[in-house]
Amino acid sequence: MQTIVIKQLNPADVELLRELSVATFIETFASYNTEQNMNDYISTAFSLEKLESELNTPNSEFYFIYTDTELAGYLKLNNGDAQTEANQYSSLEIERIYVLGKFQGKRLGQALFEYALQIANQKNVTYVWLGVWEKNVRAIQFYQKNGFKAFDKHIFRLGDDEQLDIMMRLTL
Repeated sequence: MQTIVIKQLNPADVELLRELSVATFIETFASYNTEQNMNDYISTAFSLEKLESELNTPNSEFYFIYTDTELAGYLKLNNGDAQTEANQYSSLEIERIYVLGKFQGKRLGQALFEYALQIANQKNVTYVWLGVWEKNVRAIQFYQKNGFKAFDKHIFRLGDDEQLDIMMRLTL
């Protein structure tokens, strides 16, 4: 039986967060996007400076998930004014749930999701929401299975490519 540990990050974890962010993003999205767009996005979104800023943002929280002491993925949550969309009051945003490919299918994404729900309940929010790329069918099915419903759409820019994200919500 695997041992799962979820640990909140602090600013000293920024380099490991960067490595994991880049690896999981490439695994998940490289086959759907140009190398140039991937490189443009990664160099900005996952720079050490950007991640340090995010780690120090009030109302943003990062968590690593380990299985049998091996780092497997991470979770990023935003609350209050740290959320990426305006007008999301009394809510918690799941901005990122990423699990390395070799750990997928081991219920680690589910463990991170359930952990996010625990935090949402502690913060006494009325719903949890997120944005998911319309072509990420596996993720959409995962969120639907967990009770999320689509409520809006927004544009996500990856390099020079405008992509459509489906915004999904789970009422608590």
